Amino acid sequence: MAAPPASHAPMVRLRWVTKRYRNRLALSGIDLIVLRGELVFVVGQSGSGKTTLLRLLNREIRPSQGEIFVDGMAVHSLRRRQVPELRRHVGIVYQDYRLLPRLTAAENIAFAAQVTDLAISEQEARIRAQRTLDLVGLAGAGDAFPDELSGGEQQRVAIARALVSGPQLLLADEPTGNLDAPTALGIMTLLSDLAELGRTVLVVTHNLDAVQRVGRRVLVLDDGRLVAEHERDRDPWDEEQPFELPPRGAPRRLSEHQA
Repeated sequence: MAAPPASHAPMVRLRWVTKRYRNRLALSGIDLIVLRGELVFVVGQSGSGKTTLLRLLNREIRPSQGEIFVDGMAVHSLRRRQVPELRRHVGIVYQDYRLLPRLTAAENIAFAAQVTDLAISEQEARIRAQRTLDLVGLAGAGDAFPDELSGGEQQRVAIARALVSGPQLLLADEPTGNLDAPTALGIMTLLSDLAELGRTVLVVTHNLDAVQRVGRRVLVLDDGRLVAEHERDRDPWDEEQPFELPPRGAPRRLSEHQA
């Protein structure tokens, strides 16, 4: 059988992943495929396991059971010295931006580039910083300090910082949690545009309004279990109607991705 096209090869593969914290079960039996270039939203109530999922993908923690693959790397079995190689494939965006206040926007991004790749020069880091600022729509903001930028602009800088080393997988943990609705929609649209350019984007969010407007694939976690999945191409939803989480304990509804 011929190999599938590269664009359809999995970027993320979880095989029956479980994570326990002492006596608490954070994730249970997660079986998941995310293809290259997909934009995937992960939603669920607080404590449902959303952030734990991202931490597993970035190898901040290990699974208690199961296998995790990111861009072909067996994350579950990586040794500590191999983790930096994984981090070159994965960019992370946080809710609280985490920008260094004494550095300009461009310097924040260039610093991240040099930390990730010790071999690049300061000049190359500055070039990459400006290129990513252009990509996120902040071409003229490179000399601004974080406190001179709005919340939405700071988050765009944070996204540029996550992208500067060219990761193929972008993880966003509540990227709009501190933003008003119009600004939040702009950030979600930017993440959607990045997926259109070929990056795989996995977004954990409580922002169901933005999900219903720009989401194409939505995964629902409940008490650590993947209980439902919605895909716009398969079961389109009305963008004017609120996207609602299924009730706790509802029957699972999963797509062919999970077959």
